[in-house]
Amino acid sequence: MATRKGRYTIWMEDPPSIISSACVGGKMEQEGPLGNIFDLIERDSYFGQESWEKAESKMQSLAVHKALEKAGLEGDAVDCAFAGDLLNQCISSTYGLRGMGIPLVGLFGACSTMAESLAVASVFLEAGAISRGVCCTSSHFCTAERQFRYPLEYGGQRPPTAQWTATASGAALLAKGEQSPFVRAVTIGTIEDLGVTDANNMGAAMAPAAAMTLEHFFNDTQTKPEDFDLMVTGDLGRVGSTLLRQLLLERGYNLEHRQTDCGMMLYNPQEQDVHSGGSGCGCAASVLCGHLIPLLRAQKLRHILFMATGALMSPTVVQQGESIASIAHLIYLSSEKSGGPLSC
Repeated sequence: MATRKGRYTIWMEDPPSIISSACVGGKMEQEGPLGNIFDLIERDSYFGQESWEKAESKMQSLAVHKALEKAGLEGDAVDCAFAGDLLNQCISSTYGLRGMGIPLVGLFGACSTMAESLAVASVFLEAGAISRGVCCTSSHFCTAERQFRYPLEYGGQRPPTAQWTATASGAALLAKGEQSPFVRAVTIGTIEDLGVTDANNMGAAMAPAAAMTLEHFFNDTQTKPEDFDLMVTGDLGRVGSTLLRQLLLERGYNLEHRQTDCGMMLYNPQEQDVHSGGSGCGCAASVLCGHLIPLLRAQKLRHILFMATGALMSPTVVQQGESIASIAHLIYLSSEKSGGPLSC
């Protein structure tokens, strides 16, 4: 059974296994440093659909079907899907998965959704409520720009702090078993808001939430950065990553050389015009499902902290001058089912 460690962290006594994962990407993602991690690439931003919103739904469907295919399973073998996305009413998830007949727990954590879905699915599995669960999320550059900023036709200039929303989707299939990697613990984030109002500076808005969640995890588990091979944040980009390291250093934790960010890994800022890096639910999801999980399974990494961050805002409240509240959820992933920095 799952047990509490401190106030914020849930420890898995019998850790769920990630038995398969898959990711889908677009043209921009294929041209980045991790272009070879994608199971499926579609250079047409419409993915053969009539709109970008339908294209994003298609991505989620493709990612889930590919993850099931890798595991040799059909949709009826999955007890529950845990999914969400950036669009209003999470339409990418609901329309993308509606034909699969899988019970759905819809989630919204903005760009933290992949970590949130893994956390919820793991607790369901640990409680014995399900035998298999699939976690999925997505984002699309064109849908996000249309909803949160300006239509692409507007041609507005993006400031240096802006990030590029990934056109990508990731899906991970979880079950009880002995196949690496394992979800060893999860830390549920708290809502943090330091008053940032600039929707083109998400890294600065989300960095305080990431710092707080990491500090909560270290305090709850009596661990430190040196106990882990890597700490991977989701979508802080260049600006947010720099701020995160500064915030944690002030609190006595040195993340230097151990922290990296999905938004900085997915693209090449020197060759691709992404400004401060990548963002969007699909950014962290695709890096996790296509890159990090295979490295853990091959034991090239043994213990990592995956922490996806999300800006909990809507266009309406931003237009009303409200500040951007943020959250970060943390997943401790290990190639080992027991032992390591959290061995009790």
